Amino acid sequence: MRVAILTVSDRSARGEREDLSGPALRALVEARGWQVTQTAVVADEREAIRAVLCRWCDEDLAEVALTTGGTGFAPRDVTPEATQQAIEREAPGLAEAMRAGSLAVTPHGMLSRGVAGIRRRTLIVNLPGSPRAACESLQTVLPVLGHAVDLLRERPQAEGGHRQMSA
Repeated sequence: MRVAILTVSDRSARGEREDLSGPALRALVEARGWQVTQTAVVADEREAIRAVLCRWCDEDLAEVALTTGGTGFAPRDVTPEATQQAIEREAPGLAEAMRAGSLAVTPHGMLSRGVAGIRRRTLIVNLPGSPRAACESLQTVLPVLGHAVDLLRERPQAEGGHRQMSA
């Protein structure tokens, strides 16, 4: 599977802080045997986030686009809003599952505003900004991402996977 990772952080975009979440997600994705095709770091700016996500999806540069950062309550946390502007269809079950999984670890899990959705044939998933929380959230949804992409890409194996899950 082809995966893109977008880190959203003012400080990392300015070079004031090393991006730790993007590389942590990359290691997790590559350990699964998937390929990271795109990475970027942008400031907490709605249009910058939206533009990168739209380009990755519209140019079919990834089957899954992960964002890390900008999903909390701080005034500059606008990743969910930018993602809402980019997606064509929501995938609320993924965001709900990640919040539930995070809530089992910390009460702060309920403060995540991350969303998930589809643009064209690419799945976009917002993850928290800390490396640990980002990886924990991704691990919650990893078991279904392959099937989700198979469905989006209308691959023949998608239907077989669907029957297996409901059996």
